[in-house]
Amino acid sequence: MFPIAYHPIFKYPVHEGHRFPMDKYELLPLQLLREGIADPSDFFSPDPIDIPPVYAVHDRAYADRFIAGLLSYREMRRIGFEQTPGLVERELRIARGTVDGALKALETGIAFNIAGGTHHASRAAGEGFCMINDQAVAAQYLVDHGKAKQVLIVDLDVHQGNGTADIFTSEPRVFTFSMHAKNNYPFRKMKSDLDLELPDRTDDSAYLAILRDTLPKLIEQVKPDFMFYQAGVDVLATDKLGRLSCTIDGCRQRDEIVLQTAHLRGVPVQCSMGGGYSPQLKTIIEAHANTYRVARRIFC
Repeated sequence: MFPIAYHPIFKYPVHEGHRFPMDKYELLPLQLLREGIADPSDFFSPDPIDIPPVYAVHDRAYADRFIAGLLSYREMRRIGFEQTPGLVERELRIARGTVDGALKALETGIAFNIAGGTHHASRAAGEGFCMINDQAVAAQYLVDHGKAKQVLIVDLDVHQGNGTADIFTSEPRVFTFSMHAKNNYPFRKMKSDLDLELPDRTDDSAYLAILRDTLPKLIEQVKPDFMFYQAGVDVLATDKLGRLSCTIDGCRQRDEIVLQTAHLRGVPVQCSMGGGYSPQLKTIIEAHANTYRVARRIFC
């Protein structure tokens, strides 16, 4: 039906304090299979990415130090994870999954990465649990290899895509759009091509009205021939790290607006799942699964 990148290392327990949210990477594929939203043949297991596409968006010195496990304690504290070979492998496989998914989406219309959406990783630093910016790597790969002329990154995680904005400051072939909570992390924000900052406790009605008014006009303006969608579900009112007040159904309608708008205009989409930190794991799984349910209804 549609390609989905998944590897068991996506659930790698990089830090005991963050083990709970990591469970979603194992449970979400099981939920998709149980419901028949996806078949076993839809999943593909990405290899670690080759280094040149990483160098295309990340400073070589930073990337080399991360891959060699040589980041400083201060750098890793900013990231929030312990530095291990497993963490490096995880990031390299996630990035490859997004690149491969983007290439597959050119044929199928849409592809997913069970993980990814590491939008806080900037050109020369990692932060906020993000080390290699998977959608940035894939977007640059598409334009550098003639697979797309104009890319639009739609980032609807509750946190601004500051790393993505930093990476593409001087790249006109990639347009960055972030709609996020104004008063949330990161507290020092970078300038995207378009930032929409939402006040605390923005609810479904206001959120969806802004998105419906913005996205079609933006696509008409940018005229992308490929779209990346960062579909974080930390916009939920229940989220521990969010400041908005969306419901699960509102989050589903958000996905519907994005995917329907892209489909009607014939724009292929790669979707990375982004954040989700509600106290109840079932809430996170349900919200993420909705993105796939919507995609199946629209694209299949």
